[in-house]
Amino acid sequence: MSYQGVLFDLDGTLVDSVEDMYMALNLTLTEVAYPIVSYAQVKTWVGNGISTLVKRGLTGDMQVNPKLNQSLVDISIVRFKEHYHDIVGNYAGLYAHVETGLSALAHLPKALVTNKDRVFTELLLNKLKLDHHFDVLVCGDDTDKKPNPKPLIMACKSLGLSVDDVIMVGDSKSDILAAKNAKVDVIAVKYGYNQGCHLEDLNPEYLCEGFLDIIPILNKRN
Repeated sequence: MSYQGVLFDLDGTLVDSVEDMYMALNLTLTEVAYPIVSYAQVKTWVGNGISTLVKRGLTGDMQVNPKLNQSLVDISIVRFKEHYHDIVGNYAGLYAHVETGLSALAHLPKALVTNKDRVFTELLLNKLKLDHHFDVLVCGDDTDKKPNPKPLIMACKSLGLSVDDVIMVGDSKSDILAAKNAKVDVIAVKYGYNQGCHLEDLNPEYLCEGFLDIIPILNKRN
């Protein structure tokens, strides 16, 4: 029996978007007189939403300083969103074979399940001409963020499918845990933003090197 639908993560799975966020974060940190951070740092920090990314930037570390001034955090989040709105999609690009792979899966209903806010998700999809591939969008400001299972369950309901009928494709710990929490099978791709985690330790059903490796999995269950 084949899978009847697919849930895709966005950043780190379909799109390499770190440079957009790196630029927006450093513009924000400069404005609030905090030290800028490196591209390598930002690449390990993305995946848990804007609020967490900004707090990590202000802290200068993956582990957020719990004593950050809330007013500073609030101002920084607002400024980040303004910068990111202007930048989103300018430096981002599709990972290898994503367009080919999505086109090959045109027969399957697809949902995008991302921790990115809807306004930025729609802007990015539009700029990269990906929006036509997805029947459903579930974004970070629609419900709780991954690894909570709610966005995956919401996506399944919107597609008219059960959790047994779909598979999640993602690149991070949050994607794998969200899928397991929702009782959804998961494919983890190794090329994205894994926040330093060894994805195999999280026991995804499948672990793939490249995007096209997901095609045979989606066409047949083991």
